[in-house]
Amino acid sequence: MGNIQLKNVNKSFGNVAVIPRIDLTINNGEFVVFVGPSGCGKSTLLRLIAGLEDTTSGTIEIDGRDVTGAAPAKRRLAMVFQSYALYPHMSVYKNIAFPLKMAKMAPAAIDKKVQDAARVLNLTSYLDRRPGQLSGGQRQRVAIGRAIVREPSAFLFDEPLSNLDAALRGNMRLEISELHHQLKTTMIYVTHDQVEAMTMADKIVVLNAGNIEQVGSPMELYHKPDNLFVAGFIGSPKMNLVSGEIAKPYGAATIGLRPEHLTVSKTEGKLSGTAGVTEHLGSDTFIHVRTDGAGMITVRAPGDTDIRFGDKVYITPDPSRIHRFDEKGLAIR
Repeated sequence: MGNIQLKNVNKSFGNVAVIPRIDLTINNGEFVVFVGPSGCGKSTLLRLIAGLEDTTSGTIEIDGRDVTGAAPAKRRLAMVFQSYALYPHMSVYKNIAFPLKMAKMAPAAIDKKVQDAARVLNLTSYLDRRPGQLSGGQRQRVAIGRAIVREPSAFLFDEPLSNLDAALRGNMRLEISELHHQLKTTMIYVTHDQVEAMTMADKIVVLNAGNIEQVGSPMELYHKPDNLFVAGFIGSPKMNLVSGEIAKPYGAATIGLRPEHLTVSKTEGKLSGTAGVTEHLGSDTFIHVRTDGAGMITVRAPGDTDIRFGDKVYITPDPSRIHRFDEKGLAIR
């Protein structure tokens, strides 16, 4: 259970095509992340799958069943929102139990499902509390618990960590990933944060202006981006893209140089420049170098580097790690 297939799916608002046309297959048990900049259509696509938006054309199938016109409740999907959407006057227990109560399940069966979900999510000691007495991370776990008890074919997450601080986001990324390994249920996760995409996904779908730019595993997208958009979006810090005379010797209109595939020296190298701002992160230091002829280049160096603002430096790329792109921005393999 949990196979989802989109065939020629289009969504338009009037004359504006938000999703021009998409074909996509999500396999049972996969953790798939929709990623892209704001306005790229990722949340709209999730809402189409959930049934919260109507498709303009095309079909959506879940486990071989055409659900294009089916109501959300008939799709056996559970959605977790950014805003948690909890009932503030209800206890954690009652919030988690609510969809089962609405389904008129027997009280004993409800209790077992709630207790099981609470144990998986480390919420057992909070069942008598109300949402206002919980942290943001705990409230998000309650929202996930309410989804778990429904035993859906797939979970749909719409930027669920956006309201959390950096530390909680990191913890919740781990918790959701561990939950996926435990439940082995299909999960579709929407985010604008490519770090979340890279660390959580089995498969990433990169979206741009409603179109799929590339689909693949995190490392496939990292090592073999299909085009300049994916190359510049996947990776942190992002890939350096250099065009013009410097790219021509490589038989390309543009070359891509990842910061971690560059070495920096004070004595010699392929490109010369001046060190600008250096960002010290402990294990790594990001050096922003204003080069002679290639613009600003970011280099990822060891944390204890002795290069400082204003130093004359030289950069050398790893020749085996240079990405090449043609005039249309497509990868040259």
